[in-house]
Amino acid sequence: MARDAKYDVLFEPVKIGPKTLRNRFYQVPHCIGAGSEKPGMQAYHRGIKAEGGWAACCTEYCSISPESDDTMRVSARIWDDGDIQNLSVMCQRLHQFGALAGIELWYGGPHAPCHESRDTPRGPSQIASEFEANIYPRYADKDDIKLLQQYYVDAAIRAREAGFDIIYVYGAHSYLPLQFLSPWSNKRTDEYGGSFENRARFWRESLEKVREAVGDDCAIASRFAVDSLYGPAGVELEKDGIRFVEYCDDLVDLWDFTVGDIAEWGQNAGPSRFFEENHEKPYSGVIKPGNHTNKPVVGVGRVTSPDTMIAIINSGQFDLIGAARPSISDPFLPKKIEEGRLDDIRECIGCNQCISRWEIGGPPMVCTQNATAGEEYRRGWHPERFHRAKNADKSVLVVGAGPAGMECAQILGKREMSAVHLIEALPDIGGNVNWVSTLGFSDGHPNIFRGTARGLGDWKRVVNYRQIQLDKLRNVEVHTNSRLDAAQAREYGAEIIVVATGCYWATDGLNSATHDTIPGVDAVGQEWQLTPEDVALDRKPIGRRVLVLDNEAYFMGVTLAQKLAGEGHEVYLLTHRGDIAKYMEYTLEAPMMHRELHRLHVHLHPETMIERVEPGVVHAYNVWDPTAKERFEVDTLVLCTARVSDDALFRELKDDPAALEANEVEAVYIIGDASAPRMMVDCIFDGHRLAREIDSPNPALPLPFIRERRLWGLVDNKVYDAVLASSDLQPMGA
Repeated sequence: MARDAKYDVLFEPVKIGPKTLRNRFYQVPHCIGAGSEKPGMQAYHRGIKAEGGWAACCTEYCSISPESDDTMRVSARIWDDGDIQNLSVMCQRLHQFGALAGIELWYGGPHAPCHESRDTPRGPSQIASEFEANIYPRYADKDDIKLLQQYYVDAAIRAREAGFDIIYVYGAHSYLPLQFLSPWSNKRTDEYGGSFENRARFWRESLEKVREAVGDDCAIASRFAVDSLYGPAGVELEKDGIRFVEYCDDLVDLWDFTVGDIAEWGQNAGPSRFFEENHEKPYSGVIKPGNHTNKPVVGVGRVTSPDTMIAIINSGQFDLIGAARPSISDPFLPKKIEEGRLDDIRECIGCNQCISRWEIGGPPMVCTQNATAGEEYRRGWHPERFHRAKNADKSVLVVGAGPAGMECAQILGKREMSAVHLIEALPDIGGNVNWVSTLGFSDGHPNIFRGTARGLGDWKRVVNYRQIQLDKLRNVEVHTNSRLDAAQAREYGAEIIVVATGCYWATDGLNSATHDTIPGVDAVGQEWQLTPEDVALDRKPIGRRVLVLDNEAYFMGVTLAQKLAGEGHEVYLLTHRGDIAKYMEYTLEAPMMHRELHRLHVHLHPETMIERVEPGVVHAYNVWDPTAKERFEVDTLVLCTARVSDDALFRELKDDPAALEANEVEAVYIIGDASAPRMMVDCIFDGHRLAREIDSPNPALPLPFIRERRLWGLVDNKVYDAVLASSDLQPMGA
């Protein structure tokens, strides 16, 4: 099917300095946990997007010196010849598919903890990072400034040698160039501080030097937070933001605009529960229409709708459609628009699980919608291509149509299994996503910065995409309102059975804090005690005073507290952990959620656990001092304690091998929450993995994957010899 002519504008070439983009789709720099240490992952993840139609793909932030070391997180590095060699593989892969390669040169200053290198970062002023704990920079004197600028030049020359087409002098997210520009971090009184021209001097000089070094061969880009959202203390759009663009417009070939800083970069990579599509438009979207630059501009905002894309281009907001998360969720988004396959677009749900794994400090990057993200090289998975299974003549019964079951059935269908039957006990497929996606609204009041409590509605895209794909597969049948017991499953006629029956919230208070149940808790027999399902599905009445116990530490407890407080209930939120919703710090939702809970006057009680429950009374204690007791008189108790796998069907099937053999059932597998409760991103991966490996010797056990690692003896000889020459250690074998 040909594309609609209204989308033609998205496929126009755009010239940036000495380079030309084949269309307007641009993967901005984003982290994946590969860096320079995993060149295969780096090359194949970016390369799959080039194959999918993206005109340019960039690295994550790329360190230009050991003084800019972000360990435990993984950045790219362009320190030496070894990094040139490793990153050149990415460039080659992108060029193979006709895309340009971009590199984001990064120096973190006080935001670089240097836990691996143990170097000392430099900065415009000796002020500790508001992001990292107890990290101070060394004050950069004028000699240091020359050295820092030479770091950028040397890194740019290495990048050109590696094959990069676009070279960033990266200053967004409160990194070094922006630290010099912003009065928030620059307290200098010399020619690099004070007035706007002085504060902009470091960035402008760095751009001049990099352009002089490589500008005839490479496009020069700069990523700039046009508003740091700190008010007059930082960079504001209508003051230094617009002014800086005009001041340095002659030195760049491409502007990449963002908002916010690193301490709360969820204002930029906005989670969907608080930010809608194209949410940065009020800030980054006014520069180009205001004629403040003559250069091409790229911006982001989790844009997934092709109609929003053409509105952005036709209005003059941006020249390029920038994407990080949408390009992860669907690397083939451009091709699907080009080929008129809009219903096949795998839209990002904005859960920020991709970000969470990088924030935690280790690859691979993951994606709830796209289970192949990060697996392209190490497992050889392609997001759109599936080879016919060796045992495709077999029929498969998948019991349970939640995230894992839907994904498994879809991939089995695409691998041409002879017949796949997806059976769901409820009226609709989707499992717990159907009720989880209704949560998260309060009263729609804006947060202090930006963003509104929009809820988790975008998470329903997990169901919508898979419903569309399943409907297209002729070898897949979906049956709802159909509950199977073990005998019915055995007698169904399938040779392979996959159990994906999910899990449920514990009704007896079983929890991770005490590894036990809670005396007095009985959400089955007590009307005033509820599980999350009870709240979401309106199974029981809810009183005025509500206590929510959160032992999950992710989204459920705080989301229910937000919902109930927004409906007018007085809410007490207890958690045994020291932080409210700890995992939300990794998904960037925590700051907005904390503001929301405070705005709604939710009573927060961290480091608190329930000891026992009596009718209308909850007895609690401090986890560090069990003698410190608290007593809560409440009308309703909501228990987000533990989830329990609904694995009874699997156990019954597995425990009777003779009955399986009698019914010619060759294998039974269990996936998703039915195997062990976990995050949705991991449930979907589990279902995908089983379907990808359904024809392996033992699909229950994952196949080995490629491990990119250094092996003993494979070292940088020059560095090795230098260290060895000055070593005081006894040699091996001496």
